[in-house]
Amino acid sequence: VEAHGTGTALGDPIEAQALLATYGQGRDGDRPLWLGSVKSNIGHTQAAAGVAGVIKMVMAMRHGVLPRTLHVDEPSPHVDWSAGAVELLLGQVAWPDVDRPRRAGVSAFGVSGTNAHVVLEQAPEVAEGSRDEGVALPAVPWVVSGVGEAAVRAQVARLREFVVGDPGLDPVDVGWSLASARAGLSHRAVVVGADRDELLGGLGS
Repeated sequence: VEAHGTGTALGDPIEAQALLATYGQGRDGDRPLWLGSVKSNIGHTQAAAGVAGVIKMVMAMRHGVLPRTLHVDEPSPHVDWSAGAVELLLGQVAWPDVDRPRRAGVSAFGVSGTNAHVVLEQAPEVAEGSRDEGVALPAVPWVVSGVGEAAVRAQVARLREFVVGDPGLDPVDVGWSLASARAGLSHRAVVVGADRDELLGGLGS
């Protein structure tokens, strides 16, 4: 579990005791619930604290390592740590391989004490080199823009001429280039199509 863990005498015991009661019961002694907080590594990121915790746990799942919680001399004396099998990550721990996906909880407190809790599960393994193979998109957007309507129409005409002149162009590559490598100007238009012919028809209309 990635705790909110601000190091306060009030908040930390409430959070730790809740974890001891919910996840720390009925566990094998050699399989404790490991508890840490990214704040010990990078400080309190205020409104982004919960997101930082999510990023930390996603990376921990990917690498199979639970990172050490820094700057902890001893567990808080305000918590009854004997009430359940929960341990602070005082050292780096390898995430064990078991017969199920890795799972982690992330806890964060927002403005006015609002609590946000997320449970993350390890994504299925993807074979190397197959990440982009065989992925069929239901539709592709082609985005054009210009300064004024006439400029947009001229840009559409140039795009249509370019695509017609090269039948081997991948519609997804064209969409990616238009969205990522062109300036977003004041007037814009989008054509959405499932294939090359549908996209060209949209440009023509």
